[in-house]
Amino acid sequence: MERQSTRVNNAFYDDLGEAWYNDQTHPIALLRAENAIRNPWILERIRSLRGGNLDILDIGCGAGFLTNALALDGHRVTGIDLSTKSLHVAEKRDLSKSVKYMQLDAFALPFAQKSFDVICAMDFLEHIEMPGQIIQKVATLLKPGGLFFFHTFNRNLLSWLLVIKGVEWCVPNTPANMHIYSYFIKPSELINWCQESGLHVKEMRGLSPRIASKAFWTSLLKRKVGKDFEFKFSSRPTTGYVGIATVSNPSDI
Repeated sequence: MERQSTRVNNAFYDDLGEAWYNDQTHPIALLRAENAIRNPWILERIRSLRGGNLDILDIGCGAGFLTNALALDGHRVTGIDLSTKSLHVAEKRDLSKSVKYMQLDAFALPFAQKSFDVICAMDFLEHIEMPGQIIQKVATLLKPGGLFFFHTFNRNLLSWLLVIKGVEWCVPNTPANMHIYSYFIKPSELINWCQESGLHVKEMRGLSPRIASKAFWTSLLKRKVGKDFEFKFSSRPTTGYVGIATVSNPSDI
């Protein structure tokens, strides 16, 4: 499927400031809720598959939700993003005082091949025009046995309804073109890009709002994302989905 000529609006991240961490009327609150379940899962999977004290790159790190959590878990972490203002927020929130934050274009990374044990690209691939190229670069930057963690959105009617229209209708301060349907990625497409780059997708799980909860409907009625708003994992990548790919032999994990 060809991507629309209209580009995803990534400029609004520069305007968030401390809203990254406290605004309940902006979709960034949904990202915080995603991270509440996603970060512990990533940390656990890294520990169980690779252990500790690793070299990790977080691509499109924003204000450091995942990046700072990785550093607190004892890893050597580099976070990159195009938004300098978001990186300033991330640095202020880095309790470890050890993260290396860099303003970089993901299509022009200066790192040597096989530099990282783990690379993360969360809520990033659906914001760029050529995600396959990023995955190719990831494969060259990973050490043998390295792990690639990703999160993105499936391209189907339900994703359009929930992730685009639903957020626009229910969250007051949603920026225009925050997401564009044609930029969403079918799991089969992501798997193919990984395979073409020498990566093997070993785990994939759905990640979606906990609709059957009081917090979901309260947030919907109040048009404000409550602090108790939750996401849940599922066996099917129907809307949002996370996964792990490895440069290892498929039998190694």
